[in-house]
Amino acid sequence: MTTDDLLTITDLKMHFPIRKGFRSQVVGYVKAVDDVSLAIRPGETLGLVGESGCGKTTVGRCIARAYTPTAGQILFKDERGQDVNLALLAEAALKPYRRQIRMIFQDPYASLNPRMTVLDIVGEPLRVHQVAQGKALEERVASLLKRVGLRPEYMRRYPHAFSGGQRQRIGIARALALEPRLVIADEAVSALDVSVQAQILNLLEELQDEFKLTYIFISHDLSVVEYIADRVAVMYVGKLVEVTDTGRLFGAPKHPYTEALLSAVPKPDPRLKSKRIMLEGDVADPARPPAGCYFHPRCHFAQEQCQTEVPALREVGTGHWVSCHFAHQLQLQGVTA
Repeated sequence: MTTDDLLTITDLKMHFPIRKGFRSQVVGYVKAVDDVSLAIRPGETLGLVGESGCGKTTVGRCIARAYTPTAGQILFKDERGQDVNLALLAEAALKPYRRQIRMIFQDPYASLNPRMTVLDIVGEPLRVHQVAQGKALEERVASLLKRVGLRPEYMRRYPHAFSGGQRQRIGIARALALEPRLVIADEAVSALDVSVQAQILNLLEELQDEFKLTYIFISHDLSVVEYIADRVAVMYVGKLVEVTDTGRLFGAPKHPYTEALLSAVPKPDPRLKSKRIMLEGDVADPARPPAGCYFHPRCHFAQEQCQTEVPALREVGTGHWVSCHFAHQLQLQGVTA
């Protein structure tokens, strides 16, 4: 973490209450995000990966302040170079930062209002923030549609007239309407065909260069993350277990969970054979996580210390952070080895 970071997250927690009984009394909490600390540099793409339910989407929604975090700091560097803690801001005070932090949602069908035209969908942020109206708004929407690969004359149509890939392009245009600095792409290509995925990924890279964007790319597909991300953060049951550069993570992982995820990545050369690592047991319940390391019930390398002591996220190499007691001792297999 440096003073030049665009976003610095410290000890972020998001606990959802579990309510039972006639009076809806709180009987526990689901620890969806539990002590996550992370920094994102301007202009980079950070991949946030992990199994379904690991908390990666919740992290993204906390950053966008769709959720109010239970605890922790979300320091965002504004256009004046000052750090603002988004976690503490009231709803009214968040409005200027809603322009600078935008989201691209997973489902291109559910994320677009079927009763609104493309002009209304893409132009809504411009109207809400009083950036453009009337003819100027139409010209701005037409320019955005053209930039994401859609014909401007489509702006009078409704979402049902478009394919999944085209709908996601509309979602991207909406995210870019206010010229943000940080874009959170939540599984932005997972609902699309493989050929369309490649087109959208190439589009995102082009837009990043053109608009000087910073991306947080949330995905469970490591093949996609390897292609687009500069750095990767791996999550397991609400905690970060490994953070490093993409090449280093895919070539020499230091956490057993990361190794297991990488073993499932398809190899482009059929002559290359690798043994799939099958993790035993189920993912830990975030409402009742195990003592010590959350991963130890499924880890082949677990020892007694892992059952009682929570491993800290520590730097084992330059820019390589791992949450494992025995990261220095393990010789793990990557996909590029």
